[in-house]
Amino acid sequence: MTENPAAAEARARPSKRRGALTFLRDVVVIIIIALLVSFLVKTFLVRSFYIPSGSMENTLQINDRILVDEITPRVTGYHRGDVVVFRDPGGWLAPEGAQVPQPWIVGAVDWVLSLVGLSAPDSDDHLIKRVIGLPGDHVACCNAIGQITVNGQPLDETSYIKLAPGETEPEVVPFDVTVPANSLWVLGDNRDRSRDSRYNQDQPGKGFVPIANVVGRAFVVTWPFSRFGIIDTHHSVFADVPSSKTAGASP
Repeated sequence: MTENPAAAEARARPSKRRGALTFLRDVVVIIIIALLVSFLVKTFLVRSFYIPSGSMENTLQINDRILVDEITPRVTGYHRGDVVVFRDPGGWLAPEGAQVPQPWIVGAVDWVLSLVGLSAPDSDDHLIKRVIGLPGDHVACCNAIGQITVNGQPLDETSYIKLAPGETEPEVVPFDVTVPANSLWVLGDNRDRSRDSRYNQDQPGKGFVPIANVVGRAFVVTWPFSRFGIIDTHHSVFADVPSSKTAGASP
């Protein structure tokens, strides 16, 4: 006996609906897993930040997006020349004005994008500079020809410092410090446009950055794509710097 076509179609409809719901469920599960993995990677391994100012030009440009390695420095420690992202030690960032509340949907989208590294909503709460002095280092500015010295060794920083047109050296801001334990002395590559350790010696932290405040080492520019590439640490500039134990210097 031939089955009524209408009855066969009625039985097929629930099956198609179940197939569509199963597909939708699988898509949602995949998205949730991808977000969770990205969240874990960002939290424990890598974070994304954008550059809001020109203090690290020409190494980094305004609105560059970078990735920061959180895990490697925990094993190897930090080195002179590393470009690091850190939380404000206190008083480095100017107080912000009143923030205009944004629609909840905008905040939600920004939060989701931050999970996958496409947004960095807390970039304005952090700073990025180059490590010049490690714990125990005696760092001073400047010698007779305007060079910073670390443990008595002059630094030739011409490979990364940005100079204003017509200038042969950045403005001299004197300092003579010994970096405390568990701290760093950091400067921006655009010396005349960077409010770094030099300008924060009157703050409670005396210009030093606690290593506990450091998020990690910036290692790659991811956007814009035309600038994609590894961030140069210029470790060779510091190759001849003696260890602080060898130098035995004090301020």
